[in-house]
Amino acid sequence: MVLKILLIVLCVCVLSQSQKDGIVITGPGLTPQSIVMPARYFFINFTSINEQSYTPTLAKDLVVDIEGRSSSSKHCRVWVNKLDRKDGTFIVRYKLYETCLHLSIHVYYKKKDVSGSPFTFKGPIYPDQCDCPKTDFKQWFADYGCNQEYDQIQQDLKPFKDLDMKQQVKEIIKKYHHPESTSFCHYIIKDNELYRNCYGKHVGFNMFSDNILLSLTRKVKLPNIELIINLGDWPLVHKHDDVLPIFSWCGNGDYFDIVMPTYDLTESTLENMGRVTLDTLSVQGGAELAWSKREPRAVWRGRDSRAERLKLIDIAKANPDLFNASLTNFFFFRDKEQQYGPKQPHISFFKFFDYKYQINIDGTVAAYRMPYLLAGGGMVLKQDSPYYEHFYSQLTAWEHYVPIARDLSDLVDRVKWARDNDDKAQQIAINAKNYANQYLLPQHVICYHAALFWEWSKRIKSEVEVEEGMTHVPQPSFECNCDSIERKIRDDL
Repeated sequence: MVLKILLIVLCVCVLSQSQKDGIVITGPGLTPQSIVMPARYFFINFTSINEQSYTPTLAKDLVVDIEGRSSSSKHCRVWVNKLDRKDGTFIVRYKLYETCLHLSIHVYYKKKDVSGSPFTFKGPIYPDQCDCPKTDFKQWFADYGCNQEYDQIQQDLKPFKDLDMKQQVKEIIKKYHHPESTSFCHYIIKDNELYRNCYGKHVGFNMFSDNILLSLTRKVKLPNIELIINLGDWPLVHKHDDVLPIFSWCGNGDYFDIVMPTYDLTESTLENMGRVTLDTLSVQGGAELAWSKREPRAVWRGRDSRAERLKLIDIAKANPDLFNASLTNFFFFRDKEQQYGPKQPHISFFKFFDYKYQINIDGTVAAYRMPYLLAGGGMVLKQDSPYYEHFYSQLTAWEHYVPIARDLSDLVDRVKWARDNDDKAQQIAINAKNYANQYLLPQHVICYHAALFWEWSKRIKSEVEVEEGMTHVPQPSFECNCDSIERKIRDDL
């Protein structure tokens, strides 16, 4: 009872401090011991400042300093990145390059600590490369802040139960092993070690499935599982065929494929502050203009991977006051380059948000740019499509995006509506951004994979055994002795 009263008093004190400052600091980067990611992040919200009163001075007066001590008593190597969302809120990302035994996060505004700063942590605080998995999956799942249930996962896994995976894998190989047209990998996780066999001529995309499975097994001890991951964009298991379990990056209402977050979104999670420059965090700080200063036109760039994309060019040429749309490459319709060209150079994705409206049209399957469009703060015009990513079922037309017909017949009218209803269009853009921040950030992508593989493990009845000849996929080499670090901290205490 006494502890409960103390916790209530503490919460009131923290809340009062946040209200006094007009600043709220939240996010998974403030629990670095529990939530290990390639780049940790948190949010700073100046709640008393709105978009209209925002000035660049605010960004200059906000300073974030993150430092720590390594096992050799030297300063930890930490890279800090501050993203200004131009609306009185900021994202702070930081990446560890070694284990920190002590870590402190200072948030200064006008040279003073604010809203509970400094945040201090006694380690170990592991970088993402450390192979130090937690042994209790359910506890890790809760500590990581994952949702308890995902409707799309339950829907995708509904056809499968009590599976003899040895038999299922044989049937999948027999039916779908066409080296010139399909590629997939048979994975086994046994005692938290990863093994695979790949089938097909083009299997280079196994790097993406390898990376997420290795990332998860560094963080937590996964149950023993066996699964097939499709390395192509198109789903494989048509509902007219036998029900077979194949995991894919894109779904379709006429197929049984079990949908994972796309390789693109997953890679942007695993390479955050690394080799990728576009992700659902960076896109929020990359937009240079507030809504009121953006052009009231719809923008699009892409290659000629679907006929509707050619039609978009016709529409844009007929309505230059409403659209800025161009093709960047001709591959599928090379004979029509003279009519629909000339092709234009790529522009930075961040420049899309110099415009109020962004168009999302299918490519060969769903256009995998959708998470970044939602996060970027523009109003998305989304083509009606049978293809979907893992999160589409949560989106609502006219709340998170403006729907357009598959043949684009109403596209011009939709853009005119947005121009005539600027407040409503902006609110849809705000709703989309809020959704992305609640469901599509790196933490959420990792959680979704973990939940999917945990639920999948419950469907397998056969013993999971490593087959002879399978390739062992080891963790990347990184010096990180988890046990000795834990002992050193206990000794220091």
